[in-house]
Amino acid sequence: MKQHLQHPVFSTISKLAAEHNVQAYAIGGFVRDIFLDRPSKDIDIVIIGNGIQFAESVAQKLKVKLSVFKNFGTASLKYQDLEVEFVGARKESYRLDSRKPIIENGTLDDDQKRRDFTINALALSLRPESFGELLDPFNGIGDLEQKLIRTPLNPVETFSDDPLRMMRAIRFASQLHFKIDETAVEAIKSNVERISIISQERITEEMNKIILSAKPSIGFNYLFDTGLLHKIFPQMTALYGVEYIDGKGHKDNFYHTLQVLDNICETTDDLWLRWAAILHDIAKPATKRFEPGHGWTFHGHEDRGARMVPKIFTQLKLPLNEKMKFVQKMVQLHLRPIVLAQSIVTDSAVRRLLFEAGEDIESLMLLCKADITTKNEYKVKKYRNNFELVQQKLKDVEERDNMRNWQPPVTGIDIMELFGIKEGREVGIIKNQIREAILEGEIPNSREEAIKYTIAKGAEIGLKVVVKE
Repeated sequence: MKQHLQHPVFSTISKLAAEHNVQAYAIGGFVRDIFLDRPSKDIDIVIIGNGIQFAESVAQKLKVKLSVFKNFGTASLKYQDLEVEFVGARKESYRLDSRKPIIENGTLDDDQKRRDFTINALALSLRPESFGELLDPFNGIGDLEQKLIRTPLNPVETFSDDPLRMMRAIRFASQLHFKIDETAVEAIKSNVERISIISQERITEEMNKIILSAKPSIGFNYLFDTGLLHKIFPQMTALYGVEYIDGKGHKDNFYHTLQVLDNICETTDDLWLRWAAILHDIAKPATKRFEPGHGWTFHGHEDRGARMVPKIFTQLKLPLNEKMKFVQKMVQLHLRPIVLAQSIVTDSAVRRLLFEAGEDIESLMLLCKADITTKNEYKVKKYRNNFELVQQKLKDVEERDNMRNWQPPVTGIDIMELFGIKEGREVGIIKNQIREAILEGEIPNSREEAIKYTIAKGAEIGLKVVVKE
């Protein structure tokens, strides 16, 4: 293991540990990631004794600034390309109403027992006489080899003490493509109600990490199967299930959504586009109707879904800024390219889509492609071919008409000055008529043609030009 401890920060810690006669260990994620062959720039150092005091000696030796967090008993420093956090070994006990532990000084054994998972309890000695020696009391290496998430102690107690660990177990399973030990899965199921003591911000932080993993459906399946998703995001669980009437059923929109999410993760790392994939059909349960002789319909689910986005973002403590508006736009427009792909594409329909999507048109097309989840190869090929035609049409119309982020060439102020009128109903009517005329291709997208059109439309409602353009 010594070859993984070549960075000069480790030799400094080792020498100071000998000088101060203390035991020092690298522990947790850094050690785990060595065995997973993943680069890690964050190092946790546990000291048997006063972690902050020892960190002060290291910072002084390395001539770097130390940040001390006395409330947490930790200190951290940045050295070259690494961030190093120091803490004294401790044992923890918990109250039922809080995940904040009562902390006492402890041994390395105590510290490893308090770790969330066996794969995060691995430690490497930094003492000169045992430098690089691995301490693995819970067979974390075996669990890494078996791709298994398991707790060092009884999982029921582990998850009851700190219920956020349930989310973390699922997040690690999703990120690492691991399985969760069956006894741990059952422990999550029995502790589901305990998630209520965790702040929404911490829950959403873990959920976002699941969403950002390579295959988020792993995490969401665990969330659903354990019952956690029902507590933290009930609107998503409402998508689950298939109803039949007269022998006609609809697809299971929960598993369809997971497939769309996995699909889009193959083409983008954008968290908010991934959220759009999660929410694109969120209003289907509310808009589901059965029409005799036709089957199941979800008319208007895109409009209803877009209206649901702000409430869901508020509930999950997600940002209520342009990121939310982007997701709202994607949900609102997600059917539009699909409709274009299934019918004869007119220039006016393409112009409208470019106008409404603006700079987000490429993101919208990625979402729509991800929304093709049919197993019918003929349909998949047909939809993809049609999408290519739509994309070419988008490109052609964009190059010709320059409609992306388009604003009509005649403004409300222009109209008021042209006819010598104040802001009012007439201005709004003429603005809408200009926009519709350009989008429908009745007039070119130019100021000169728009002014002529404005004068003609003004005359129809009795307005006369007082200022010549």
